[in-house]
Amino acid sequence: MLIIRDLKMTFGGRTLFENASFQVNYGDRVALVGPNGAGKSTLFSIILKTREPDAGTVERDEWTMVGYLPQEGEAVGDETVLDVATGRVDELPRLEKRLHELEKAGEVSSPEYMETHAKHDKLNDPQVETLAKKMLRGLGYRESDLNRPAKEMSGGWVMRARLARLLVMEPDLLLLDEPTNHLDLLSLLWLQQYLKNYSGAVLLISHDRQFMDEIITQVQEIQERKLIAYTGNYTDYLRQREERYEQQLAAWKNQQKEISALQEFIDRFRAVPSKASQAQSKLKQIERLELIEKPMAPRKPFRFQIPQPPRGGQRAISLEGIHMAYGTHQVYSGLDLTIERGERTVLVGPNGAGKSTLLKILAGVVEFQKGVRDLGHNAKIGYFSQHRGDSLDPEKTVIDEVLACAPGMREDDVRGILGSFLFRKDDIYKKTAVLSGGEKSRLNLIKFLVDPPNLLLMDEPTTHLDIHTVESLTLALERYEGTLVFISHDVHFIRHLATKVLHVNAGQITPYAGNYDYFLEKTHSLEDERSALTAG
Repeated sequence: MLIIRDLKMTFGGRTLFENASFQVNYGDRVALVGPNGAGKSTLFSIILKTREPDAGTVERDEWTMVGYLPQEGEAVGDETVLDVATGRVDELPRLEKRLHELEKAGEVSSPEYMETHAKHDKLNDPQVETLAKKMLRGLGYRESDLNRPAKEMSGGWVMRARLARLLVMEPDLLLLDEPTNHLDLLSLLWLQQYLKNYSGAVLLISHDRQFMDEIITQVQEIQERKLIAYTGNYTDYLRQREERYEQQLAAWKNQQKEISALQEFIDRFRAVPSKASQAQSKLKQIERLELIEKPMAPRKPFRFQIPQPPRGGQRAISLEGIHMAYGTHQVYSGLDLTIERGERTVLVGPNGAGKSTLLKILAGVVEFQKGVRDLGHNAKIGYFSQHRGDSLDPEKTVIDEVLACAPGMREDDVRGILGSFLFRKDDIYKKTAVLSGGEKSRLNLIKFLVDPPNLLLMDEPTTHLDIHTVESLTLALERYEGTLVFISHDVHFIRHLATKVLHVNAGQITPYAGNYDYFLEKTHSLEDERSALTAG
């Protein structure tokens, strides 16, 4: 289906990879992994022929239809959500235009013509609208949203509609660049199940460890300018990579010992006439050796000890008889809830069920119409929102912002934490005013970790983090002794932290006094996960 041979690519004077080769066969599930900037998205662009490599070839079966989901999408016009998912306003006319151009040029036998024709046929199928609606519902859209102008929706929702269109076309090879970025837990689980049963091949870039564990059967890692193949899912890859490193390190050490012994003989006897020829022979022996490079140790999560918050009362916070509405939309009516000290509670439920609103009520950042919100003894609240940037001083640098929160921490320790959260080298001297939304989100997260409250409320804290940083955050929060209430679509993160689950749906809250797997057990099975979560 796809064969990559001896690729070399340089970017900005830096070699991303060279002599890189691998192939994707029908039905394969492959993850492309590597640190930020390693060249994963660049490799995608080479496969898509939007960028030329410095050397090497990309060969595709001429009958292969390739579909691509980028991390971010272009702006939409006046089309509805359903228009985006069916492609009838923009994609279908574009394909028709390209077919006419290729026909005029006499290219009707070309691979591009066949692929374009296949995509056109999929979107021109009489059943396309029915199929698109199915995909949109799976990705979290309500029926009432389907005819809304897409430009009224957030960028994340538009990307879901584009993903729906991609799935409608059923490409032979799906290229997915961070497909879970814009999904909530429910839609992520739906996509996960859908891709498990997908008939085509999947090549993806993802920072979601559990998602990869559930789907993939191969890993291609970009490391030290090479592509290294591993068999199995992401957890298998981590184990095999560690074993490979240990073997390479042992081989390097053995060769270094051999070279040292030969060099010692040379240095000792090269001036002795009776031994000079032997010394010369050993010198040639060193020159003939194929030198083994010292392997780079696999990157591991950064471990840091966060300060423990002051102890609060047994009851961290309670809500009694809460009525909450946005205009005519009633979210909660008579809600009662108590959060006990030390609980680590995850909020799950369908999109629009009120999870973020509940977190805001607990944080005291929205006004409800009726009821009582009562903080426990000595409670100190910290509310982490993905969109929170107003707590940053625009004139302070990144490192000064953190040091101001934790004056007792050494600067080296602060630099280490900043580095683990992707603030490297000169990034730490940026003014917070020029940070991107993702950078502001990460910086706020660090501020919570270096001076944690005893009641921590977090809305999607793993967004904008790579897989190693998520692991660092998980390890830090595992040692946190305060009370945690959070929303997340990262199942690995949930499984490691949650000791209690609150299922939020249609204004009702159902508690499960156990971890996420206990919740799944009580709601039948993994296969019924979506229906259990969406049940009213």
